[in-house]
Amino acid sequence: MSEQVHNRLSVVRAERKVSRRQLADAVGAHYQTIGYIERGEYNPSLYLALRIAAFFDLPVEALFSLEPFSPLTDEVYGRKKA
Repeated sequence: MSEQVHNRLSVVRAERKVSRRQLADAVGAHYQTIGYIERGEYNPSLYLALRIAAFFDLPVEALFSLEPFSPLTDEVYGRKKA
């Protein structure tokens, strides 16, 4: 079992037009930490994951998962894997 936490942080940040620095300042983290999380190089603490989710007003599971996320286009348009 992989110990990586998968995330959609960069997608949500881009959609909401929030920079890494803006998010980091809002949640009390370093902007480089946000980059490490987005690239899967660092797993956020539960506290940080919950603060990020609260910042975006989303459930934590919309941003973070133990399983890889399917592409958003598949979810939005109902496409299934072949």
